[in-house]
Amino acid sequence: MTIGIRVLKTTSKMKALTSALIAVCICTVAISQDIHFSRFWMTPLLLNPAQAGAEHDMRGILNYKSQWNSVAAPYSTVNASWDMKIKSKKRKGFSAFGVDAFQDQAGDGEMKTMQMNLAYAYHIYLNKESTLGVGLYGGFAQRSINYSELKWMNQYDGSTYNAAIASDEPSGSSSLTYLDMGSGIHYEYGTGKIDLSVGAALFHANRPAYSFYGTDEKLNMKIVGYVYSLVGTNNRNIAFLPGVVYFQQGKSTELLAGTMFRYQFTGYESGASVALGAHYRNKDALIPTLMLEIAHYSIGISYDVNISGLKTVSRGQGGFEISLRYANPNPYRSKTSSRI
Repeated sequence: MTIGIRVLKTTSKMKALTSALIAVCICTVAISQDIHFSRFWMTPLLLNPAQAGAEHDMRGILNYKSQWNSVAAPYSTVNASWDMKIKSKKRKGFSAFGVDAFQDQAGDGEMKTMQMNLAYAYHIYLNKESTLGVGLYGGFAQRSINYSELKWMNQYDGSTYNAAIASDEPSGSSSLTYLDMGSGIHYEYGTGKIDLSVGAALFHANRPAYSFYGTDEKLNMKIVGYVYSLVGTNNRNIAFLPGVVYFQQGKSTELLAGTMFRYQFTGYESGASVALGAHYRNKDALIPTLMLEIAHYSIGISYDVNISGLKTVSRGQGGFEISLRYANPNPYRSKTSSRI
C-alpha cells in the first residue's frame, strides 16, 4: 500500500526528497508491525494471553505512548487491560480471564486501529513456587484511514507540495473490520527473593484480511518470546529487574533488553519502592525508565531516545510513555498467583 506524506517547502530539492524518503520508511515500518510499548512488562496481555491471572489475583493497567512528534503527525497509542484469577477450591490449578483494548492513530492520514480482545487462561501448579499456564484470546479490530489528509509523492511539483496536482492514486475503503485470534504459554516462578516470568505467544493465528483495497493482503502472524524477573540481593531493600523481549512479524523483528535497579523504602507499612534503569531496542533506541510503587499502585515513565539513522530527522526524539497499574492483593504483603 502506498502511503501519503507531507513534503515541507525547502530551497534544496535533495534535502526535501531525503526527508520524504525517510518519512516513507517510517510509515512503511509502522503499518507492517503491531503496536508495541517499551515498558513491555506493563502490557501483559499484549505479550501473551496466558499472562491473565499469572502474576496477581487482580490487575488493571493503563498505558499511553506518543512518538515521532518531531518527524510527522504524532503517533499516539492508548491501551487498557484488566485480568483476574478465578478462585478455585482445587489445588491442581486455576482459571483466569482478561480483557485488553487499545486505540492507535498514526501519521497524517490518521490511520486508526481499534481492537478489543478477551483472554482465557488456565494455570496448573507445578509446585509451591511455580505455575505453568496456557491461554487463548479472541477479539475484533477495526482499521480506518482519512484519505483527504494524505499527501502523495507525485503531488510534489519540484519545489513544494501542490494540492492542485492530481494524486492519480486509486481510492479504497475507508475502514475494515476483522476477527483476530491467538494463543500462548506462560511460566511463573516466585519465592519473594526471586520472581521469574517466561513465555511465548502467537498472535494473528487466523491471518485476517488487512487491506483497504480488497486485495489478498493478510496480517502477518506475530511471534513473541520474553523473560523478565525480579532478583533480590542480600540487602533486602535492593533488587534488580532484568528483562528481554523478542518480536517477529513477517520480515520485521525487534529485540528489547535492559534492567532496572529497585530500592524498597523501609518504615512504610504497606510497601513502597522506586526503580530506575534503562532498556535498549536493538539498533533503534535507548530507553531510560523510572517507576514508583506504593502498595497496590505503581506509575512509570520512559522515553525512547532514537539512536538509529532516523536521528538525522528525529533529532533523537522518539516517544514518551507512561503507565499506571493497580494490583490486588498488595504485592508487598501477599503471595502472587504462582504460589500456593
